[in-house]
Amino acid sequence: MAGEVSFTKMHGTGNDFIVLDGMRRSVRMTPALARRLCDRHFGVGADQILILLPSATADLRMRIVNADGSEVEMCGNGIRCLARYARDNGHVRRDDMTVETLAGVVRPVLRKDGGVRVDMGAPILEAARIPTRARGRVIERPLASLRNLKLRLPRSPLFFTCVSMGNPHAVIFMKGVEDLPADVWGPALETHPFFPRRTNVEFVEVTGPETARVRVWERGAGLTMACGTGACAVTVAGVLTGRLRRAAALTLPGGVLRVEWAPDDHVYLTGPAEYVFRGRFFL
Repeated sequence: MAGEVSFTKMHGTGNDFIVLDGMRRSVRMTPALARRLCDRHFGVGADQILILLPSATADLRMRIVNADGSEVEMCGNGIRCLARYARDNGHVRRDDMTVETLAGVVRPVLRKDGGVRVDMGAPILEAARIPTRARGRVIERPLASLRNLKLRLPRSPLFFTCVSMGNPHAVIFMKGVEDLPADVWGPALETHPFFPRRTNVEFVEVTGPETARVRVWERGAGLTMACGTGACAVTVAGVLTGRLRRAAALTLPGGVLRVEWAPDDHVYLTGPAEYVFRGRFFL
C-alpha cells in the first residue's frame, strides 16, 4: 500500500464505508491511517473502514475500523456492503455466505431485489457479556435487570435498556427524538464508566407496534445516518420492554431497516447495500 490506497466507497442506509480488498494483497491499517481516510475534509470520508480478508473458518473475514481508529466487533450495515462487494468481485460465488467477525461468524444472504438479509445471531443480554459494570452510584438500583435502568447525567437522567449484538448498545425510548441533543447525550453515554468498552447509543421514538424512528450515536464514529446492529438492538429492547413486536420497520436518517427477532432467537436484519464510487487515495 506504499504511496496509495485503492478503495471502494459504499453505504447501507447512509452509514458509509471505505472497503479495502485484502483477499489478494496485504492491507496494512493503522489508527492514524484510518483517521486520515475517514476524514470528510482531507480524506475520503466515512463512518468506518471495512477490510475484506481470507478466513480459515468462514468464506470471508471482515475487520471493522472506526473513524477514530478503534477496531470494533460487528457492523450490520457494513456486513451487507461487504457481502455485496465480495459477491460482485468474485470472492464468493453464492448469494449466501459466511463471514468471520470479532463477534463470531455471521451469515448474509443477497436478495434478488438488491438488498441483503443477515442472520445476526442471538442477542446477548447478560450484563457481563455486553459488557456493563456499576461504579458507585452509576445506576440507582441493583443490576438485577438490564431493562429501563436509570443513568445519572448532568441535568438529564435517562432510562435505557442494554443489549449486545456482538457489540454493546444502550437503547433509550423517548419522545421527540428529532429535537434531542444527541450530539451531547451520545458521547456522554458512549464513554460512561458503566460501559467498560464504551457503547453505541440509540434514541428511539416508537410510532406504532411495528414502527419507530431512531437516531444513533455510534461508538468511535459519532452521529451516523444508520446503524444495523443498533436497529437490531432497538427491536430486541422494544420487545423486552413491551413497546414493539418481534418484527419492525425502523426509520433512521438514512432510510428504513427491517428487523425480525425470530422464534429461533436469532435476529435478522434486512436493508440495502449500495456503491458510491471507487478511487485511489494518495499517501
